[in-house]
Amino acid sequence: MSNWSEYKLGELIVNGKADLQTGPFGTMLNASEYSSDGVPVIAVQDIGDNKLIYHKFVYVNQETAERLKRYRVLENDIIFGRKGAVERRALIKKAESGWLQGSDCIRLRVDSSIDAKFISYQLGSSYHRDWLMQHATGATMPSLNQDVLKLLPLKIPPLAKQKEISDILDSIDKKIDLLHRQNKILEQLAETLFRQWFVEEAEESWEVGKLDDVISVKGGTTPSTSQPEFWNGHIHWTSPRDLSSASSIFLFDTERKITEKGLAQIGSGLLPVGTVLLSSRAPIGYLTITEIPVAINQGYIAIVCDKLVSNYFIFLWCRANMDTIENAGNGSVFQEISKASFKNLELVIPPNDKLKLFNKEIEPLFQKLKYNTIQIHTLTQLRDTLLPKLMSGEARINY
Repeated sequence: MSNWSEYKLGELIVNGKADLQTGPFGTMLNASEYSSDGVPVIAVQDIGDNKLIYHKFVYVNQETAERLKRYRVLENDIIFGRKGAVERRALIKKAESGWLQGSDCIRLRVDSSIDAKFISYQLGSSYHRDWLMQHATGATMPSLNQDVLKLLPLKIPPLAKQKEISDILDSIDKKIDLLHRQNKILEQLAETLFRQWFVEEAEESWEVGKLDDVISVKGGTTPSTSQPEFWNGHIHWTSPRDLSSASSIFLFDTERKITEKGLAQIGSGLLPVGTVLLSSRAPIGYLTITEIPVAINQGYIAIVCDKLVSNYFIFLWCRANMDTIENAGNGSVFQEISKASFKNLELVIPPNDKLKLFNKEIEPLFQKLKYNTIQIHTLTQLRDTLLPKLMSGEARINY
């Protein structure tokens, strides 16, 4: 650590080693200039944890992009959101070079004497994330500006050490990304097989029934939050919030836990491993398969496969018929589908031997998905454990 230098970001800017650029304001970029294709414009909601999250980008044509070329991002730029989740940042990849930063973004660019990837990882440490949240301005919504960012403290070792540290962390992230891509392919394959077996090859002789004929449906509730004896126990309790940012189809943990007294307030009790959960409102459509016994709140329809079909079958059926599920919902403030409406949805019921053969073929895909998800969790924990140790110089690794 003796050869690590401490700076404020503003000092690097003064020395010409870095600069900041806030996105175009006011009439420089009007919503009327957006189009359905062209050059993507990065908005605050597109910024994730060290990478862009691919939402439905807005675009501008080449003429507008040329007019706003000072706001074009380059590979290894670091993008911050100016409001909201200010602790997030994204390191721009080669494929994203040339895109435009939106009006609600701030761009950091460092010169070749500093490894941008190292800086971006350092900004992902718990210390820097907390610092950004604490120093952001605004009473109702945290906001960043250049003046705040110029005060950001950084510890910078020699360039070779920077690259060594960022290479270690990047190798873990690349493995995590590879596993996510594998899981995406496995999910697509499972959906394709379901469509082939039960849509394209469906037979007219198959019975038409209702979901209530093949599954059991349960609901949940939220124990009173004013009763501390219901909360902070050891029993998993979930709301759709647990699924809002989930990247896996399996649920291994929940944000909140309840006590035995809290569980006693929920009529459906503790649901078994393998239960399929469908968010039933705001929005309809989050899906997961539980890998833990869990209690649920009122925002779910819980599907227990104790009659005819497997949880893999009903999970894929819900995916394939999500438009039908959503259309069965109602509500003036937000759309919601009731348990009764869900149970009465029609489906074609394949013969039992067909279902057994399908489960035999599909189960290895879901097991691989589960194994990959566990690996992702393990690698993420490893990265997050190594990050502060590497950034402080506590951990020294021959890489």
